[in-house]
Amino acid sequence: MRPRRNSPIGPGIILFLALVIGGWFLQHGMAQEQGSNERGRLFDDVVDYVSSQYVEDVDRETLYQYAIQGILEGLGDPNTSLLDPTAYEDFRIQTEGDYGGVGLQIAEREDFITVVSPLPGTPGARAGIRAGDRITRVGEESTRGWSVEEAVQILRGPEGSDVEVTIERPGVDSPIRFTLTRQEIQLRSVPYATLLERDVGYVPLGMFSQSSTTEIREAVDSLRAEGATSIVLDLRGNPGGVLDQGVGVADLFLESGADVVETRGPNGGPNGVLRASQPDRYEGMPVAVLVDRGSASASEIVAGALQDHDRALLLGTSTFGKGSVQSLFPISGGHVLKLTTARWYTPLGRSIDRVENPLDEAGPDPLVEEEHLPITVMGQYAIPPDTAGRPTVTSAAGRTLYGGGGIVPDLLIPMDTLTTDEQAAVRRLFEEAGVYSVGVFNYAVQYLRENERIGPDFDVGEAELDALYTLLSEQEGFTADRDTFERARRFVELQLETEIAGQGWGDLEGFRRRMQYDEPLQTAIDLLRGATTPEDLFSGAGVPIPDAARAASPAGGPR
Repeated sequence: MRPRRNSPIGPGIILFLALVIGGWFLQHGMAQEQGSNERGRLFDDVVDYVSSQYVEDVDRETLYQYAIQGILEGLGDPNTSLLDPTAYEDFRIQTEGDYGGVGLQIAEREDFITVVSPLPGTPGARAGIRAGDRITRVGEESTRGWSVEEAVQILRGPEGSDVEVTIERPGVDSPIRFTLTRQEIQLRSVPYATLLERDVGYVPLGMFSQSSTTEIREAVDSLRAEGATSIVLDLRGNPGGVLDQGVGVADLFLESGADVVETRGPNGGPNGVLRASQPDRYEGMPVAVLVDRGSASASEIVAGALQDHDRALLLGTSTFGKGSVQSLFPISGGHVLKLTTARWYTPLGRSIDRVENPLDEAGPDPLVEEEHLPITVMGQYAIPPDTAGRPTVTSAAGRTLYGGGGIVPDLLIPMDTLTTDEQAAVRRLFEEAGVYSVGVFNYAVQYLRENERIGPDFDVGEAELDALYTLLSEQEGFTADRDTFERARRFVELQLETEIAGQGWGDLEGFRRRMQYDEPLQTAIDLLRGATTPEDLFSGAGVPIPDAARAASPAGGPR
């Protein structure tokens, strides 16, 4: 059970203590004169008076908790928090191995828990929860003000148990409820790897776990043995994970000694630089990296390092911008302070953290706030370019790169979008996403059961779509009419085909059903098809390395 958060007197006391504590910092000169002992007495006096004279009973321990909470909340950092022993154990289990949960990578945004990315093949992904969804309630309890750790603690639980979440989705007026059945979440990094064409290899990296570097190395080695001469590394939807594995993956494609990421600590001072320790394992092999707004943390470290060193061409949309380092400090009573102690910077000094993005001053993150973004046939939002007003840097090979938080790809390529009429119909289905997604899942199970002899080249036609609509219309809570369903046909058909293929033959076949609509991936394939060197790839993409820089710098960029 999640610890009790507030009592009726909590907010007022937190505000009062925060003002007192804030006064110590704002009036630093006076505080220096008073000395540390006097400041301590001031705080104790406040606690004494409140605990003994306040109109309602409140014990000293609660007041100290309020004071600590006020200090941490005053930092305005969603990644800093105090973990009690139970919360720390949950955190440790989550970061070290498999766990029972719903498979959602989340972050705190504007006082609510926001989905960064659902993990492929998990209950959250199967239900249709997507990046940018705000979790507003778990059960009947509002999540306003929750920390990420509090949300994780209640979303995780025994395998097979249910948890109900309510989300708000950009472009959908009404809240959407999902009932998710927890399962064991296996932290597998590479779900599959395949040759897309005769010589173009494709490796999706879903997250950074303890085995990511090994999994990537084995996948690329295997594809190269099958004839791959170039690689697409897909980091889209990858929420990050273990830092040293991010460095390890970048190390596979960089020369020994090349900077991968720099951390800067208190007051922006230098903290350390992590570097590649092995030779470029795939020297001379053209590499395209796909990123989007779901790419975060260690994904951004890899993408930023390979881009800074002119080692890979980045395609897609700008990344999430989670570039801060959290350190764990054991303190009294079994508590652990998770404190942001540094920020990550690319080798060229670009901040990964979107906190420092000047665009934040101009307007909100479009993924979270914009309610009228175009929708693609795959049901994703087409994120507009966000390069205006960003600072720029120049790589050693002479290419212009954008800073300002997150990683901006070399080629900004959103997905192709549906027609206006189709988008209106899909938004209507989004309003019933919980019921709709369950219906698609259930029909896929039924279809595979009734068609045991079909192969992965099956076709979905009128009969299957009619059967799906009949099943949906019989479910309680589904109110979309037949006309809406028909107008959303392209979206529905692809959703159903992908679900059937994924359930019947695994994630790879589900991917094959979607790839023809994947504009960034198709662009990467076209560019790699004619490239024999990294320089060929950049030239084909229209971001060539200047001749002078090419002569002065070894292949792979600055060292």
